[in-house]
Amino acid sequence: MAYNVLLFADPGVDDSFAIMYALLNPKINLVGVVSGYGNTPKEQSIRNTAYLLSLGGREDIPIIGGAAGPLSGELVQYYPEIHGKEGLGPIKPPDTLKNVKVFDFNKILEIIKQYNGNLIIVSVGRLTELALMFILYGDNVLKDVSAFYIMGGAFLVPGNITSEAEANFFVDPIAAYTVMEKAHNIYLHPLNITNKAIITPEIINYLSENSPTPFKPLIKPAFDYYFNAYQTNVPGIKGAPLHDVVPLMALTNPDLVKYIPRRVRVEQFGNAKGKSIADFRPKPDKEPIESLDYIGMEANIQKFAQNFTDTFLRGEFQKE
Repeated sequence: MAYNVLLFADPGVDDSFAIMYALLNPKINLVGVVSGYGNTPKEQSIRNTAYLLSLGGREDIPIIGGAAGPLSGELVQYYPEIHGKEGLGPIKPPDTLKNVKVFDFNKILEIIKQYNGNLIIVSVGRLTELALMFILYGDNVLKDVSAFYIMGGAFLVPGNITSEAEANFFVDPIAAYTVMEKAHNIYLHPLNITNKAIITPEIINYLSENSPTPFKPLIKPAFDYYFNAYQTNVPGIKGAPLHDVVPLMALTNPDLVKYIPRRVRVEQFGNAKGKSIADFRPKPDKEPIESLDYIGMEANIQKFAQNFTDTFLRGEFQKE
């Protein structure tokens, strides 16, 4: 059985690998991609998504235009030194990508209705768009979504933007707070596990020679650019963490991640802006059951690397 997945992404190198992984994994039926600002400006994010879908022969998958910036209205800082000027490392999507059809937010409502109770939302970018759904349409707008698989936060480890905060939560902490409070059945994949989801240059070199997929030409240049940035930021690292593949793989491989139920809150302002907070004491304060989130605390990294490799070696992939 394939999971119907609506993906919120901001490609970005690791988001791009997440989109490729979703297209290649037979257990995922990708029903739409919400593409907004994050690693690149919104317009570039949409172009990158369109490029990846066209490479995969899946122009039938709707692209929904996301937000252009956070709810606070603050200016967004981009990270070309990590993701490249265009978001795909050194790769520039071809200029032939003209007249890409982009849907507005109402398309999200249509998709939720279409899959009526049989839809998973996977969010690997900023949480602005998900928060906007609650703001625009009310607290019950996403009640028919089965679960939310989110990459964000950091628990008992340092952040990657500040000493406390992970990027997806830090850039729009108001949105992160809103989503963690209002969404239900959340499976959160924070830095404490995604930092370890490392893919090595050896795996990438093997895939760049042997992957039969249409993404083969992208795999090595995009990864190498990203890996070089990580070698600068984390001296001695043996590969690069593909954070955004983790929630998709966890969805399709239920034994990949071990979760513990805790209520997650997000600091919205001040020096700890974007910090994710949960009570890890042996006897945490009691919280209403419906407010508990599932926080990923351990992941089988060997299985992560193996499943990633196997997926990119698939000879046939989903074409409609």
